[in-house]
Amino acid sequence: MIELKRAALAALAAFGLATSALAQTPAVAPQWPQAHSDLKADASIRFGVLANGMRYAIMRNATPPGQVSMRLRFDVGSLMERDDQQGLAHFLEHMAFNGSTNVPTRGDMVKDLERLGLAFGADTNAGTDFANTTYKFDLPKSDDQSVDTSLMLLREIAGNLSLDQAAMDQERGVILSEERLRDTPSFRIAKQQYAFTMDGQRPPQRWPIGLVPVIQGAKADLIADIYHHYYRPERATLVIVGDIDPDAIEAKIKARFGDWQGKGPAGADPDLGKVATRGADFKLAVEAGSPTSLELAWVSPPDLSPDSLAKEKRELIERLALEVVNRRLATLARETTPPFISAGAFHGDQLRAEQVTGVLVNAQPDHWKDALATAETEVRRAVQFGVRPDELQREIAENDAALKLAAASAGTRRTPAMADEIAGTLDEQDVETSPADDLALFEATAKDLTAAQVSETLKGLFAGEGPLVFMSAPTEVDGGVGAVRTAFEAARATPVTAPDAPRQVDWPYSSFGPAGKVADRKDVNDLDAVFIRFDNGVRLTVKSTKFREDQILVQVRFGDGLAGMAPDRQTITWAGGAFSEGGLRQISADDSERALAGMVYGVNFGAAADAFQLSGVTRQADLATQLQVLAAYVADPGWRPEAFQRMKTYGLTLQEQYEATDTGVLSRDLGGLLHAGDRRWTFPSRDDIGAETGDELRAVVGPALANAPLEVVVVGDITVDKAIAAVADTFGALPTRPDPAPMSAPAHGASFPGPTASPIIETHTGRADQGVALEAWPTTDYWTDPQGSRVNAILGRVMQLRLTDTLRLKEGVTYSPGAGAVSSQVFPRYGYLDAYMEAPPPKLDGFFVDLAQIATDLRTTAPSADEMERAKKPAIEALEKATATNEYWLEGLSGAAADPRRLDALRSAEAGLERVSADDVRKAAATWLRDDTAWKLEIKPKTAVAAAEPTATASH
Repeated sequence: MIELKRAALAALAAFGLATSALAQTPAVAPQWPQAHSDLKADASIRFGVLANGMRYAIMRNATPPGQVSMRLRFDVGSLMERDDQQGLAHFLEHMAFNGSTNVPTRGDMVKDLERLGLAFGADTNAGTDFANTTYKFDLPKSDDQSVDTSLMLLREIAGNLSLDQAAMDQERGVILSEERLRDTPSFRIAKQQYAFTMDGQRPPQRWPIGLVPVIQGAKADLIADIYHHYYRPERATLVIVGDIDPDAIEAKIKARFGDWQGKGPAGADPDLGKVATRGADFKLAVEAGSPTSLELAWVSPPDLSPDSLAKEKRELIERLALEVVNRRLATLARETTPPFISAGAFHGDQLRAEQVTGVLVNAQPDHWKDALATAETEVRRAVQFGVRPDELQREIAENDAALKLAAASAGTRRTPAMADEIAGTLDEQDVETSPADDLALFEATAKDLTAAQVSETLKGLFAGEGPLVFMSAPTEVDGGVGAVRTAFEAARATPVTAPDAPRQVDWPYSSFGPAGKVADRKDVNDLDAVFIRFDNGVRLTVKSTKFREDQILVQVRFGDGLAGMAPDRQTITWAGGAFSEGGLRQISADDSERALAGMVYGVNFGAAADAFQLSGVTRQADLATQLQVLAAYVADPGWRPEAFQRMKTYGLTLQEQYEATDTGVLSRDLGGLLHAGDRRWTFPSRDDIGAETGDELRAVVGPALANAPLEVVVVGDITVDKAIAAVADTFGALPTRPDPAPMSAPAHGASFPGPTASPIIETHTGRADQGVALEAWPTTDYWTDPQGSRVNAILGRVMQLRLTDTLRLKEGVTYSPGAGAVSSQVFPRYGYLDAYMEAPPPKLDGFFVDLAQIATDLRTTAPSADEMERAKKPAIEALEKATATNEYWLEGLSGAAADPRRLDALRSAEAGLERVSADDVRKAAATWLRDDTAWKLEIKPKTAVAAAEPTATASH
């Protein structure tokens, strides 16, 4: 099923409590949706139902090879909770890892998985939302031991949990820590938004994180009540995707789960409530630290009809209609004086409680009236005048290209993504169709589709109850909600005219002159990479792969990146998006997209430590276009001031959002703090942003574009000869570029901050119980000691294991403590180890005490064999998974044309990790985890710091 998800729902993924639709328990024995549909399910997937009602799906998929993903989904979430259970479906998800019949000790399930090479969080995870709870295992190996152990653990979760009161009491603080992390201004706005648009319905009363008083006081019997009523085979679905034998896996599923039976009476699905009859209604939510945003929504009863051919066709037409609207909104956002920062239309069922169509707008705080008026006007314009044939044909071309790419790459779909996709079809009871069938359905639907048909569909989308106008703002709005109503009614009273037809545009950069000649070629056979130098000095690195069918990654590197910038001047790279949005001299970004409609290409700009980078993702048929686009940005950039102003406007809204939470301050400031205040890594202040112009970006990037050596890296499903030919026609045809300079230290190095006797204090404006503690120690760069860098990486993982054991399992004080290591490949002598924790401010001092004990122990005693296995194996398996991706090789080969040491780093990475010993880790701890070099940070509420005695304070 192809649909536009509501933007507000998509944003909630950041809270770690995914949102999805309610999968209703059928009155008859559970079946897969295709049993009641004229749609054909993907033939590469084996679907089945056990006698006890548990559904399963098995798919053989060898991308990446030798790996398996498992998803065990239960149709139960917060919507099923009673008033006195709010938050306990999520609490139950945590308890699933804290004791069962065959794995009785709290935390041992995670340790068993670590011994198989699964990292906690990355490979072992779970999520609870409104309507389902899903357990996720991504196995690095498909051997019997890994598969059998994982199935045993999932069976324990399904029916053998202990739900011990003592374990629950220990886990309670972890849940409360997660609640603090999730409680951001955006989350609080989302709660008010749901309550407004779903007035009188159940979902806004049942957020998955729950209520703090319930979490604090709940007993195990309340969790057991949910467990026995809803963790039942008829509510369970097991999805297994990977490099496996489906017959063998099916037999294992039947043997392991066939005897599972529910205990006691089954739980009932809740009444979600009816969509209320409403006219125009308005709501203003004021939340410090939130963005200024507006939503115009129209709601109607949910479409609970079975998935079918007719339904899919209808939803495809709805999608095309809204894509036309979104294209218009995007064009407005690119104007010289745009009415809003961004805007987008959406439509879909929301939690199977209502169907909603709307427009979500991000606005400048002082220009929200313009944003609201424009959004209302564009909706009314679209409804009144419909879509033009040229607009429809453009969206058809874009969708056709995307679906053709999906069909061409179907054989190399990623295993974890496929497992998620199959499990996710149950959100809306959709049939999991094949990419080839999706393409065929789209082409049949689009073949005779007219603009008049799409226009009629568009009218129906905006015909529900409403409009419901919701506004969020960080400060009070003059006139309050009445001002919002007045502004909307004034906009609605203004007549609209038909949209102007766009002028015809052609792509002007199809030729760059005579193709370049290959001056030198070097084949690196052990890495299957080829290094080319053209006669104009441009370097090309090619690696042909089959990791993803018809996927090609392209990256262009030039200049020195951060290494070439002055450390005492605020870097302009925060506005890097203005470079690509600024388009080209002969054609704007908006017109480029129109001229190249139906092509698969990208243009992204960034500043790495040692180079500026332009990149894109394409397919074989469009490689020439992708290279033309990137070459045009190198040779003839547009530097349009309105693009920079758009980035500047957005940047000016961010400071208060960062300051509203402890983790926001951490993400904003940590880079600068760990580089001793070096302005290349600091986030700009409002004054910095306000003072900048596009000229500064041009002054920093322009000279490198025009004169620096050029390196092009192409990785993916393309032959070496075709890649060489395509680059020869574009970058090889550019004017001569110099050879890379001999390797030397960068013009400006990087420094770690000096030790602190007491923690540096930074403040946030959020909740009084939100705080972060972090400690870091300087190490050294990668090239000084490559093997030492790998040892430090394992030391960081051992520290992570011990922090989890101490702070999460034993003390129950935090949700997700962390530790890790960084070793620069660019800046000599720069690297560090760090560890951190989120907790209420009174608990932060305890973190440093616990960490000091961990450091002392590691300096004097080598980690146990079990710790080394649980640290090393996930690291090695993660590396093996990464090496089966184009992204890994693009990053690894970038810069290697000028620095062949990078090739040795690729060659020795896995063997180096294998060689790390427990005594290596002890020696590294003794070398680096020293009290006299430690740097400490605390982030506390501003109110608490203001009330305390003065201490060492860092201000931003």
